[in-house]
Amino acid sequence: MSTSPAPDALFGAADIRELADVLGVRPTKQRGQNFVIDANTVRRIVRTADVRPDDVVVEVGPGLGSLTLALLEAADRVVAVEIDDVLAGALPATVAARMPTRADRFSLVHSDAMRVTELPGPPPTALVANLPYNVAVPVLLHMLETFPSIERTLVMVQAEVADRLAAPPGSKVYGVPSVKANWYAEVKRAGSIGRNVFWPAPNVDSGLVSLVRRAEPLKTTADRREVFAVVDAAFAQRRKTLRAALAGWAGSAAAAESALVAAGVSPQARGESIGVEDFVRIAENKVQKPTGDIAHTGDVVENQVQQPTGDEEFGQL
Repeated sequence: MSTSPAPDALFGAADIRELADVLGVRPTKQRGQNFVIDANTVRRIVRTADVRPDDVVVEVGPGLGSLTLALLEAADRVVAVEIDDVLAGALPATVAARMPTRADRFSLVHSDAMRVTELPGPPPTALVANLPYNVAVPVLLHMLETFPSIERTLVMVQAEVADRLAAPPGSKVYGVPSVKANWYAEVKRAGSIGRNVFWPAPNVDSGLVSLVRRAEPLKTTADRREVFAVVDAAFAQRRKTLRAALAGWAGSAAAAESALVAAGVSPQARGESIGVEDFVRIAENKVQKPTGDIAHTGDVVENQVQQPTGDEEFGQL
């Protein structure tokens, strides 16, 4: 007996609206819900993500299951993380109905992705997701930090966020998301997605971002929180020179200058002009105070993601 899914297993626009009506679901702006209604688009995402037959894929925010079904066509296993009560309750039945031969390869975690610290089954090897716009970057960073087994990631996010994630030093949109994503992976833009493949159609275009985890982590005596603390400080006042912007982080402008010089970075440079390796060296050369508490400074804004108020996803993450 074949275990391949039926040719019509994926959702079309009418299927999505019909299922939403049955469940009494209406996409909410609060959770950034925009459901993909085009089967060709989700298959394109799976191809671009290079999902392989032996992959264990984690998906964040599966919604009604459009991308989930396409992932199940290609991967060995799929674990979906969904916070919405109704959507989480319905998805296993949707998978069982549309792909009964693959249902045993699917797991559902009903939780806020920012609180997930473990997943059922084998460790995930890939992350593929249509991320809610309002928490896209913090969710992405949390998953990469929490699950080091994730080798390849492809996320669909707001086009502006995609540009920022993939921006190189010196770019006008290079900032905190760019540096922090690059701490984990090689990051690049992987395509654009129009508005008409979503229901409801968003007011912005979307972009695909590919992240391939570094084969070797950045070698440093500083830990991630220490490096991210430097990044946050450097971009909190991005028009200032690093000597001035890092004064609070280092304890004084003179101490910041000492760390910068020791790291081989000009004190007159700005955060937007240097790469993640430079931030690593700066963190390594901070003059530590016996009572310092730097390990916590990098978490201040990373954890403030429950109630976005403006540009959090673009700035201090």
